[in-house]
Amino acid sequence: MEKIVKKLIDLNKTISTMESCTGGLIANEITNIENSSSIFKFGAVTYSNEYKIKMGVDKEIIDKYTVYSKETADEMSKKISNYTNSNYGIGITGKLNKSDPNNITEIDNIVYISIYNKDENKFYNEELYVNKENRSENKALIKEIIIKMLNKIL
Repeated sequence: MEKIVKKLIDLNKTISTMESCTGGLIANEITNIENSSSIFKFGAVTYSNEYKIKMGVDKEIIDKYTVYSKETADEMSKKISNYTNSNYGIGITGKLNKSDPNNITEIDNIVYISIYNKDENKFYNEELYVNKENRSENKALIKEIIIKMLNKIL
C-alpha cells in the first residue's frame, strides 16, 4: 500500500473508500502510511443496506441486483468518489463465510470490488471467491487484489 500512496501523492490524486465486508481494512491500510492524509479523504464502513443508501447508493440497485453485486459495488465506489470529490473511489461488498438472512442470495463467499476513476468516469471491477477459513485471511486476500488493481490503474 505504501507504493500506492506514494503514487497517488506523486500524481496529486485523492482516494476514498466505502467498505462493507472488509470493515474499513482498506482505509486503515492507507492511513497506516506516512503522508496519506494528503491523498485520503474519507472512509465509510457501511455494513447495513440502510447506511449504504444514506451514503447515496440507490435503493433500487440494491433491490434489483442485491446488496452483494457488481452493480452495488459500482454504486458504492462512484457515490463515495462523488461525495468526497475524490479522483478514485473504492467500493467493496460481499459475504465472507457467512449467510445473511436479511439479504438472501444464491452464492455465498463472493466479494465484489469496484474502483471508480472519476476523472475518466470509468469503473474497474473484480469478482472474488473467498474460501479461507477465517475473516482475517479473506480480508487479506481482498486487500492484495485491491493493491494489484490500483497498481494497474495508476
